[in-house]
Amino acid sequence: METRNYITLSQLAAGIQGTIKNAFSGQSYWVVADITSHSFYPAKGYHYFDLVEKDAGSHQLTAKLSATAWGNGGNRIKEFEHVTGQRFSNDMQVLVRVAVEYHPVYGLKLSLLDIDPSFTIGQLEKQKQATLQRLITDCADIIRKTPEGFMTRNKALRLNPVIQRIAVVSSASSAGYQDFMHTLQANAYRYTFFTDNYFTAVQGEANATQVCAQLEAIIASGKKYDTVVIIRGGGAQTDLLLFDQYALGKSVAGFPIPVITGIGHHKNETITDMLAHTATKTPTKVAELIIAHNRAFEESLLTQQSQIIIRMQQMMASRQQQLSSLHAHIMNRSRDILTTHKEGLGRAQQVIPQRAKHMLLRQRNAITQLSGQLLVKPGQVTASRQQELLHIRKDIQVYARKLLQQQQQKLVHHETVVRIMSPTSLLQKGFAMVQHKGKIITSAAQLSPGDEITVQMADAGVRATITSKTTTDGYESDI
Repeated sequence: METRNYITLSQLAAGIQGTIKNAFSGQSYWVVADITSHSFYPAKGYHYFDLVEKDAGSHQLTAKLSATAWGNGGNRIKEFEHVTGQRFSNDMQVLVRVAVEYHPVYGLKLSLLDIDPSFTIGQLEKQKQATLQRLITDCADIIRKTPEGFMTRNKALRLNPVIQRIAVVSSASSAGYQDFMHTLQANAYRYTFFTDNYFTAVQGEANATQVCAQLEAIIASGKKYDTVVIIRGGGAQTDLLLFDQYALGKSVAGFPIPVITGIGHHKNETITDMLAHTATKTPTKVAELIIAHNRAFEESLLTQQSQIIIRMQQMMASRQQQLSSLHAHIMNRSRDILTTHKEGLGRAQQVIPQRAKHMLLRQRNAITQLSGQLLVKPGQVTASRQQELLHIRKDIQVYARKLLQQQQQKLVHHETVVRIMSPTSLLQKGFAMVQHKGKIITSAAQLSPGDEITVQMADAGVRATITSKTTTDGYESDI
């Protein structure tokens, strides 16, 4: 057999290594690529992954190189994760600075020296803005852009004054769900809430359809919920990409029940947050918002209650003042009427005897005149005069009786008026008489806070202590 010239594989690898080293030694390159096959070993801080490039139209691979990161490269990845709020993981497009290396055993690979977080943030933001623009274009009937942000059909809904029935969309194992339920149930005001759970995965872009399905299930249930809560615990930014998906954004924007989000992020705002009725940072904040909403309603009721009590106190004070004034007027008027009629009765008692005397005197004079005639016509004149005298006596008796009857009727009338206007009658009509230290109070100026009073009503007397006094103009309770 003919002997051919050859070299060993290690000699060939060494030659390749030397060539690559000569060509790329001391050089680094900024490269845009997608990450795949990523593995991380925390104990050593090593990252192993592939950098790939895909054709924009066919999505077929056009280039693929293995890469590693440790030491300073690993530290730069940590900084990247801190700045962007997302993990360095598969399917992420990055801008990295790499150096080309070749090892006779491990082959060709790239060593990550640096990574630009602003590029990745920009790519995610670009995708988000593209999705938002598509939502505005395709769903103009439920979403529109305003100077303040985005106005959606869901945002236009009004929250019920009290939130009690809540549909919760979350992961069953989420710490955020536990925080939400604990905060809700342990509220300081002892509010009662009724929650129905619609559990689903709440991370991973592919799971957006599951969240949409749970929203549809809420509608299909036919239950009248006050709000729908979408919550999850904290996580990397890439874990939240689910909430930047077109389908979920459209579903939330047009949802017929107010949606409150608490997705557990502090830096960025997802599309779901932008289109929901109300967005908060964490599940705990959602619970606090609901509790505060209910407390605001309760405080408004308490304020109205206080205003009603104050108004009633003012009305009672005004009525008491009016009653005291009326009582004083009745007493004064009654005394005046009694005095007037006593004087009239006294005059009548004086007039009747005087008139009777005058009549008797006239008749006596007439009798005296007749006495002369009786001597002439004793029988006729006597009989005639006696008859006249009888008529006169009757007239006197009738007049006196009528006069007495008239005066008695007046007395009865005035007695009735006095009885109707008496305090006892007024008390039976619903008025009350206020006494302090045994004296009737006619003005609020006679009383001070802390005084003990007796409110006398028709059937009982009520003791009370004055806590406050409000001066009014006297017209609030005209009757």
